Amino acid sequence: MIHSTDPKIAALIQAEQERQATGMEFIASENYQSKAVLEAQSSVFANKYSEWTPGRRYYGGQENTDLMEQLAIDRAKALFGSDHANVQALSWAAANVCIYAGLLQPGDTVLGMDLTHWGHLTHGHPVTFMGKIFNFVRYGMKDISTGEIDFEGIRAMAHEHKPKIILAGFSAYPRELDYAKFAEIANEVWAVAMADMSHIGGLIAGGVLANPFDAGFQVMMTTTHKSLRGPRGSLILSKGTVGNPLKKPEDTVENIPTRIDRAVFPGVQWGPHMNTIAGIAVALHEANTESFKTYAQQTIDNAKAMAEEFLSRGYKLVTWWTDNHMIVLDFSWTNINGSVAEKSLDVLGISTSKSTIPDDPNPPFRPSGLRIWTPAMTTRGLKEDEIKTIVGWMDSAFKHHDKEDILTGLQAEVEIMSKAFPSPSV
Repeated sequence: MIHSTDPKIAALIQAEQERQATGMEFIASENYQSKAVLEAQSSVFANKYSEWTPGRRYYGGQENTDLMEQLAIDRAKALFGSDHANVQALSWAAANVCIYAGLLQPGDTVLGMDLTHWGHLTHGHPVTFMGKIFNFVRYGMKDISTGEIDFEGIRAMAHEHKPKIILAGFSAYPRELDYAKFAEIANEVWAVAMADMSHIGGLIAGGVLANPFDAGFQVMMTTTHKSLRGPRGSLILSKGTVGNPLKKPEDTVENIPTRIDRAVFPGVQWGPHMNTIAGIAVALHEANTESFKTYAQQTIDNAKAMAEEFLSRGYKLVTWWTDNHMIVLDFSWTNINGSVAEKSLDVLGISTSKSTIPDDPNPPFRPSGLRIWTPAMTTRGLKEDEIKTIVGWMDSAFKHHDKEDILTGLQAEVEIMSKAFPSPSV
């Protein structure tokens, strides 16, 4: 047992369990896994090296890993309506790199959302490695107050730059995207329509948000640890014919599944983390249930209740509403910023993340926004009434961010509610 072999790490694990049990999680990249998912991750699959894909491993002893990974693949395909799923990519960033490596040549162009309008770093920011390899051009919102995407601008840029990929996706966008318009423009310029659904994959699986494949997309990526409630990993889902990854296919749209498989291995990654894939398989099984659909809808309902309560208290939301699981508070017109707001909530035991707002005048570590999402605390059973109470605590914390006695009193209330809604992970 870890308690007897490494008491220092054991103490830190215990401390983290206590932090999670007595506090609340509203950070947009976090959720709570079930005990079944955690058990799969800590299973003996962690001991096995399984290079390549089921039925085509380079090493022996794969009779169980092949069956387990194929289960994960089949469950992902059924849940999202894809022709293929690669379950080996290690994370959000790694999955996007694998997609680019499979579908692009160095210097090819990708049209994606600008980071200043809530695109992701992996959508071509110059600081990233892929930003040095590929040519990224960026679109944004036409109307920041509503979140309306500038589709006229996207169409003009697509015809001018002839991108190989048109990417729909975001890191902090609180509205639903019009996938049909993205697909229509991609078809006009013979580009691949790619959806980065890292944050909302679970809500798509739960049927409460639109599925880009229904609008004609060829590729979709989602992480597995956010709204899908699985381990830290990702899925690369695609349409097309699944071929033998040992043979290089022609660079056609129909061969996208095989091109992606070859990009994951041997192109970008080597041995997959089989224990993580086991956890993904369990999470996908859990996601294909009526209880998960109920959870997904409650997540949306909680986000809308949070938005409504903040608005009733005089706060400004970026785009003024939410269609999904998150809101972004805009403090640009107040005497605090997102960093101050985040730190005040940390004292209460409420974890959130500071966030830039579109065209933010402030720097990234002192931005004007605060991003809050509802999936994790919905997993713990909170509903609209509890969410509105929590917004009241947040409101008090923002207004009294420099008053330690008030923040300490609020922390006690947060702890009481937290213990009443235990995490399924501990």
